[in-house]
Amino acid sequence: MPSRSKLTVRLPDKSLKFLKQYAAEHGLTVTEVLSRFLTRLQEGTSEEDIHPKVARVSGIVPTEVDAEALYHDHLLEKHR
Repeated sequence: MPSRSKLTVRLPDKSLKFLKQYAAEHGLTVTEVLSRFLTRLQEGTSEEDIHPKVARVSGIVPTEVDAEALYHDHLLEKHR
């Protein structure tokens, strides 16, 4: 088990009220909420943050293709 230290944090009343309410609504302690938040900050954005279906199709259209213009042209042709 990792070592733990105690920390005193001063927050505005409104923020503390929100933090406690959020933790209660999600069945967590305030410590768990803050710990999870800090872990996410340390990890940064990961592949897990992207839905698998989006990840699967990412990069299919080359960056030099103006997909928006092609789609606009398609709609004009379709609705003639």
